[in-house]
Amino acid sequence: MAEKNLKDMNTNISKTISYYDSNASDFANGTADVVFTDIQDRFLSYIPKEGYILDFGCGSGRDTKYFLSKGFQVDAVDGSSKLCEIASRNTGITVRKLLFSELDETEKYDGIWACASILHLPKSELAHVFEKMIKAARRSGVIYTSFKYGDFEGYRNDRFFTDFTEDSMNEFLVKCSEIDVAEGWISSDVRPGREDEKWLNIILVKKTSC
Repeated sequence: MAEKNLKDMNTNISKTISYYDSNASDFANGTADVVFTDIQDRFLSYIPKEGYILDFGCGSGRDTKYFLSKGFQVDAVDGSSKLCEIASRNTGITVRKLLFSELDETEKYDGIWACASILHLPKSELAHVFEKMIKAARRSGVIYTSFKYGDFEGYRNDRFFTDFTEDSMNEFLVKCSEIDVAEGWISSDVRPGREDEKWLNIILVKKTSC
């Protein structure tokens, strides 16, 4: 059973990355110029001046570019090699190809920005990746992440998605004793024509006693 679950998970990841590799230009063009400053600044309010941020699944590099412009240090990674190439051009820094499960840092970052990225993992793998993000965050460091609002888990538009509501997220986070929820809110999609789509946003703070 464990081998089957691992095979299914790897298939989900492979299919999703293949989608982004095949549609990298269209995806980047559709997201690079979206104004997202309200949520970016909300996250940055928790980060010390010139703090160190990991853009965890950076896509087009839109958010990395913004963080750099505000004087922060940024590492940017993505699982799609094609998006890494685009993001490197857009940001002027080298964007590394890295799967979420490959994160292996200890107390390195003041903030981890996982915007509409780790939502592509099944819940069974999300718990493992949350542990890696918590380990990579400094004490009192913050993690921002966002998920489509709902209770769906499976394929949508050729990509794997895990959706959350407030209740299901609270239930999920019970297992993460090293973090506290600083904020949680619902927002509308900022892309033109998709305003009816809702997102669950969460800002988590790593406990100083970890």
